[in-house]
Amino acid sequence: MSVKPKAEIAAKPSKKSKSLETLRGFRDILPDEQAAWEKIEDTVRSLTRAYGFGRIRLPALEATSLFERGVGKETDIVEKEMFTFVDQGGVKMTLRPEGTASVARAYIEHGMLNQPQPVKLWYMEPMFRHERPQAGRYRQHWQLGLEAMGSDDSVLDAQVILMAHGFCRELGVETMVNINSLGTPAVRKSYVADLTKYFKGHAKKLSETDARRLQRNPLRLLDSKEEGMEELKAGAPQIIEYLDDETKQHFMKVLEYLDEAEVPYTLNPFLVRGLDYYTKTVFELVSASPFGENGSQLSLGGGGRYDGLIPLLGGREATGAVGAGIGIERVILAMKAAGSMPDNKRTADVFFCQLGEAARRQGMKIYEKFRQSGVDVGEAFAKGNLKAQLEIADKMKSTIAIILGQKEVLDGTVIIRDMEAGAQEIVDVEKVVGIVVKRLQDREDKQREAKRAEEKKKNT
Repeated sequence: MSVKPKAEIAAKPSKKSKSLETLRGFRDILPDEQAAWEKIEDTVRSLTRAYGFGRIRLPALEATSLFERGVGKETDIVEKEMFTFVDQGGVKMTLRPEGTASVARAYIEHGMLNQPQPVKLWYMEPMFRHERPQAGRYRQHWQLGLEAMGSDDSVLDAQVILMAHGFCRELGVETMVNINSLGTPAVRKSYVADLTKYFKGHAKKLSETDARRLQRNPLRLLDSKEEGMEELKAGAPQIIEYLDDETKQHFMKVLEYLDEAEVPYTLNPFLVRGLDYYTKTVFELVSASPFGENGSQLSLGGGGRYDGLIPLLGGREATGAVGAGIGIERVILAMKAAGSMPDNKRTADVFFCQLGEAARRQGMKIYEKFRQSGVDVGEAFAKGNLKAQLEIADKMKSTIAIILGQKEVLDGTVIIRDMEAGAQEIVDVEKVVGIVVKRLQDREDKQREAKRAEEKKKNT
């Protein structure tokens, strides 16, 4: 029996381990997507500042009881969708599935009822729900929330709806508001009794899912998408007919404000929302244009009034509140469909080029001076070839290139190159930032003057 020398024995190939991936329903938001997110964030900040909403940042984990009490034990969120666990100390906690209950808890905990009312807050945070991932909805998804607490004035209902609608419009997405009123708890109790009686008379036509809803939460039958339900719902009693005078007057005022603000809306008697804390006004924001292959409308968010939530969580009785939540991933889908996605390509007025190790070392200091002076400057320090760097400068639409080579380092100079004309000049390295800043300012002044002249020409 011959034995092969060690050098000739082929190594047994190791079993390649499977690469790690994100969990189902979770995802990375990559640099290529950031332009849209930044546009959204800028729009939110501008809008909320204009309407006096202050930002609140919420913890991702809350006591499970907050959502059981606030959202409702028999809602789909609490029954099926929450990520809940017991920590090492035996505390039962949940990854935040929605933001309103958390904001209400913060309002109570931090004594915000002692501040001038209403207290208006906004947040943009990830929410977590263990549901089937679908278009624009992930198990970790981002939501914009607008909450106004401490007043039952109908003008706040209209303001929140106006802001939600305006937010989408400023992003290039036209929306329609579906709106309804759920009345007070007393009104709803009377209505639910008649609604239950109606559907019990058609129990044989209900699916297994809707039969469970009839037993546990009859209002949810109104937003059922089960086969045959559209025909059944058409004959069901409508809650608008049960509203008392005070609630009806509140709802009419909301509609009048929306009419005056020219916010498009549709009265939808079947709109109920999926959370127990809603009272009076409820609304949903949907894309105005058909979406996707089946031409359906895309729901972007919604909200309503929740006057009973703060008392339910231990706050002061009769604390009115209203809010809205908008799904950011859904809005981005709608922006893509509307063709209003921003350009994600990086641009820079000035591009810094360097040649050689000494130029690279000194160049980092010069580059930082440009940045601290407020100049929009780009770089490619990892590249040493000048042609490659100038090509990048051209792609970034830079009008000025700064070139530092070995000779310039020794001479204490730097080259300024006009990218459009191709002309170059050598200047003192200590003066280059000031020279470039002045040139950029002069260019802006000329562009502004040319624009004024063009407008004057049009007017004459």
